[in-house]
Amino acid sequence: RGTRGGGTSAASEHPAPFCLQVGTNGVISTQDFPRETQYVDDDFPTDFPVIAPFLADLDTSGGRGNIYYRQDDTPAVLDQAAGYVRAGFPRTAGSFVPTNAFVATWEDVGAYQELSRDNEPSKKLNTFQAVIAYNDEDTYAIFLYPDGGLQFLGTRPKESYNVQLELPARVGFSRGDGDDPKRDGLFHSLASSEQALRQLERESNAGVPGVWVFHVGSVAPLEHVEPGGGGGAVPAVHRGPGTADYSRGDHPSAELPARHGSEATSSHPDHGARAPALLGTVPRGLPASPGQERSRRLYPDGDGGAWQSYSANPSSYSSGHHGIGVEEDVHFNPDVFTYSAASRETCARHHGSCSPHAFCTDYATGFCCHCRATYYGNGRQCLPEGAVHRLNGKVSGSLTVGRVSVGFRDVDLHAYIVGSDGRAYTAISGVPQPAARALLPLLPVGGLFAWLFALEEPGSENGFSITGAEFTQSLEVTFYPGEEKVHVTQTAEGLGPDNYLSLKTHIQGQVPFLPENVTVHIAPYEELYHYSTSAATSSAHREYVLVAGTANQTLSYHLRQNITLAGCPHARLPVRQRLSVARAFALYDGQEHVLRYALAARVGSPRDDAENPPAHPCHDSSHACEGTARCQPGAGMEYTCECAAGYRGDGRGCRDVDECAEGLSQCGPFTLCVNVPGSYRCECRSGYRPAEDGQACV
Repeated sequence: RGTRGGGTSAASEHPAPFCLQVGTNGVISTQDFPRETQYVDDDFPTDFPVIAPFLADLDTSGGRGNIYYRQDDTPAVLDQAAGYVRAGFPRTAGSFVPTNAFVATWEDVGAYQELSRDNEPSKKLNTFQAVIAYNDEDTYAIFLYPDGGLQFLGTRPKESYNVQLELPARVGFSRGDGDDPKRDGLFHSLASSEQALRQLERESNAGVPGVWVFHVGSVAPLEHVEPGGGGGAVPAVHRGPGTADYSRGDHPSAELPARHGSEATSSHPDHGARAPALLGTVPRGLPASPGQERSRRLYPDGDGGAWQSYSANPSSYSSGHHGIGVEEDVHFNPDVFTYSAASRETCARHHGSCSPHAFCTDYATGFCCHCRATYYGNGRQCLPEGAVHRLNGKVSGSLTVGRVSVGFRDVDLHAYIVGSDGRAYTAISGVPQPAARALLPLLPVGGLFAWLFALEEPGSENGFSITGAEFTQSLEVTFYPGEEKVHVTQTAEGLGPDNYLSLKTHIQGQVPFLPENVTVHIAPYEELYHYSTSAATSSAHREYVLVAGTANQTLSYHLRQNITLAGCPHARLPVRQRLSVARAFALYDGQEHVLRYALAARVGSPRDDAENPPAHPCHDSSHACEGTARCQPGAGMEYTCECAAGYRGDGRGCRDVDECAEGLSQCGPFTLCVNVPGSYRCECRSGYRPAEDGQACV
């Protein structure tokens, strides 16, 4: 695993019009490799051009696996490659006849790991192949994954072995040129999450599970990347500002932009469980013939990422600062698909709507802005990654606390965000008592900022990365056991001067009364968010503990929230994400009259047991309580039934209390008590009328 390896080339009667470097780490490049630590753990785009069938920190030391590469012009291999290409591009590559194929095979390679006396080498090994088939007019890339060939899907971070996590491998293409290739490079990602990586050997864009075909050049190789789609729908891809060439007709390029998104692939169940036939690996490959250059082996050297070169005449992708992409689920004419800037909103017309820290990308149905590297947001608003952010806002509301009504208007809200570790501090001053103290359990008011600025785990996105500073949160909270209900609306309409986000909050409804001598304790929690193109939603049951001296009481509430999103409509959002709040505090400062929330959160992929969490019987109406009773959540899935006010019983059977007959009414003089279900009403006797205060009869 050397930092640089020796260069070798394969001779042929038909030399390739480009130079290829083969690397240990599941990658091919048209340029020399940088140091391994400069790319092996990074997401797309890379700083240099790459063709990546499985970019990860791989290892062939200690006799674990081999890497072979060769140029091949035997009829058997060329026919096999042509068959895959035509299957992927049945309308545009029906006459494609390759004159040569460059074949690189990673056979039984392992994940790099630091070994010790107590640490045995992993037995999980991967086998995969990349083929570049070309003639004088066209170049295609083929990725092949045999059934069972991918036994591991990621590797540990190269420089962070004390961190217990794995980074998923990256599969796709990156252009890597420009003055700042990390920011401006165009790229096409087929897979960069565990879910998408698992599908590589099961699905296809050419009709054969495990086979993925891409058109990567015409006049100049690798000038754009166009996925095949002959076996079904064109696979949805994402994650890169991309170029596109619509001149080929039925398969528009699908290099979708955005720093964020999730992968999707196209399955082809009609082809059964057939595995792809690798194009001649060594030693199990096709027999060599007089016209075939025998495979060369890539040897490890030192402690970096080994590479060796092939052919001459280096070439790279064309440059450009914005490109053209397509919507992933777009339905297009199978005969002719053309792009007309005159009929669409384009970057040329609206580039000024993007943040100064963003680039613009044209799509078939419009344009989108995307934040450059080291920034995050929705492209119209971009903030520097890891920085401290401040938010200002106003809070208004009308609350019933117990039996007391409290109103407030335009009191101040300030929030302080530490982006480097996902901490969010919120302070609301000026809310009158007893409403301020009663709002202590309502952590979701500050929890919005935890979702917005959570620390992102690999492959995940916090709220600001998706929607920026344009959203509306609608929150409904039902408290138990009293079933008080409160509605919260929080709206952001962009960034102000100095990148301050301005927020308007409105709170209305009923909340339980809290005595002055209690404090509120909220345990760490996890919450599952579901995403669509226009909204993020979540629902949860959350407990909190009221502590007064040595006494405590556990209460709960159920919340439902909907957050409208204003990101790029062409980017694929994650279907689900898990927000993990490791620390949550709610405090009220009686001297300064300030309500404070503090949370530390991170966002990641949902755990297996959190994908479909069971609903509590009190929340999905599966409880056995009487219709006139309240279901009170208990520990776990337990619950109790309590008859509502005005009824008696065990909760599973409740009868109406006749307050009038039992002398329980509070009707005044000159009134009649009238029993109604669950309550009573007082009516003035004949000859009397209600007094002005409405409480008596005169």
